[in-house]
Order: sequence, then structure tokens, then C-alpha cells
Amino acid sequence: MDKTVFDVVIIGGGPAGLTAGLYTSRARLETLLVERMIPGGQVMTTTKVENYPGFPGGIDGPDLMMRFQEHCQEFGLRIETGEVEGLEDQGEYKVLTIDGKPVKARAVIIATGAEPRKLGVAGESEFTGRGVSYCATCDGAFFRDATVAIVGGGDTAAEEALFLTRFAKKVYLIHRRGELRATAILQDRVLNNEKIEPVWNAEVIEVKGDNSGMKSVQLKDRVSGEERSLDLEGMFIAIGVTPKAQFLAELLKLDSEGYIHTDTECRTSIPGVFAAGDVRKKILKQIATAVGDGAIAAIMVEKYLDDLDG
Repeated sequence: MDKTVFDVVIIGGGPAGLTAGLYTSRARLETLLVERMIPGGQVMTTTKVENYPGFPGGIDGPDLMMRFQEHCQEFGLRIETGEVEGLEDQGEYKVLTIDGKPVKARAVIIATGAEPRKLGVAGESEFTGRGVSYCATCDGAFFRDATVAIVGGGDTAAEEALFLTRFAKKVYLIHRRGELRATAILQDRVLNNEKIEPVWNAEVIEVKGDNSGMKSVQLKDRVSGEERSLDLEGMFIAIGVTPKAQFLAELLKLDSEGYIHTDTECRTSIPGVFAAGDVRKKILKQIATAVGDGAIAAIMVEKYLDDLDG
């Protein structure tokens, strides 16, 4: 990285980070967006986005994020691949450690998002990548004509169960409760799909297999307490997400789940540091709300810098 001082550094390249970058770059603030992987965030693993306005019939997640990125770069947003390892508040400047090197910014927007939550059961780690997955849209095609399961009961679990029916011959939907939490339209699609069989009031307590990969899961009925084995060739876990903010735990105020506390204008507990998207504490986590957060955070950065300049 040839330049080490910026008006704004944005950490994370999902919908919130890219939107913030669009606004700050358009406002002619010298902006660096740092993304650990590829720009787009979790949306890059979504096959079809149906609830983002302006795309009747839906749009593939990667296509949508490519449009985001192209739009941002029209205004000169600089995007770099790197790992932000730390953030220090030095008053007028915030110092970020990116791949071991210091970078200064007058303001910072944290848009690191969240990552899939794990079950935390025996065998899960052992068979991750060998039957256990956290992304049906990434790995579903590897399970053609197989018997698989999705674990969860929300929108993501329902969407991924439906997606898996394109490849698998049978999809079990394992849920801890006796009914889904997904939106009504997704529930209807899941419950009326002949390839999907719900397994109610059940939790996975162990993943089993051999050197070739996973072979089954051990289930426990949460009502009767009985256990049984379910033969599977693949299991996809969709039980929520964990915010990626732990590297900031000593600097910012986080809640008990690790989300960043902000006010309604995306300000954190440190002046000049803002948070947007799924990494901050809020009710709804969607592309539309991430975009809104990114826009608000960027406008508040402009105001913050104007106030500093007097």
C-alpha cells in the first residue's frame, strides 16, 4: 500500500461498506475500503435476491454486488485486499493496523458484517469441508442426488433448503422448534416442496463419519429426549451469524452477543468511528438496511470531518 493517510477508511466490502464508499468517494473524500476476501460480503453466497428493490424477478447476489462495486469505482473508490488487525484512537487520527502496517484515517467506518454461527457439537469441525458446510449456495452442487439436511428455521435456512432441492434428492430441514421462523412466503414454499421433509423439535448433538466424510448425524428430540441417527451425505448449518467485531472489543462498546453499539446515526462510542450493516446492533439484517446504514454512516462522516475543519 503506497499511501498511508486517508480521510476515511472503510473496513469491510459488503453492501454497507460499498454504499458508504460510494457516498464518501462521491463527496470527494479520499477513501480506502479494505476487504479481507472479495468485495460483496455474504451476498456473494446468495443465488437469488428477491427483496432488494429495483430488480423484479430477483437478481443473483454476485451480480448485484458486482454492480455495487462498479458503481463505487466510478467515483474513484480505492479497494484493497487486506486484514485489519487493530484500530487505535489517537484523537484527530485513527490508526489502523492492516497486514502489519499502520494506516491513518481521520474517520473510520466499520462494516465487517457477520459470519455463520456454528453448532459447537462433536464432529462438526472434523467434518467441515467433508460434508459439513455453512453455505448451501457455495457447496450445494457437490451433493447431486444426495441426501442432505439444512439446520435452522429462519429465512436463510428456508432459502437454502429450497436451493438444495436443485441438486439433492432429499432435503431434511432440522429445526429446534415445532414451526419455522421464516417469512410466510418462504414457509409455504418449503412446506409444499415434496423434496423437503421437516424434522421438528430436534437438535443435532453429534456429526459422525469416517475417512471418506460425514455419514450421519445424531439427533435428540427436544420434547421426548429420545435420540436417533439420521443418515446424511451433507449437512448445511444456517442458525444465524456472529458479528465480526471481536478485534475491536477493547476499543468499542459491544453488546453481550458481540455487536457494536451505535446510535441511530451509526456513531459508536468513539468519536470519528462509525459502524454500519450487520456488525452493529439492530433489529433487521438485510441488504436494504445495510445500504441504509452505509449511506447514514457516510453522511455522518462528512459532518464529523466538516466539524473538525471548523
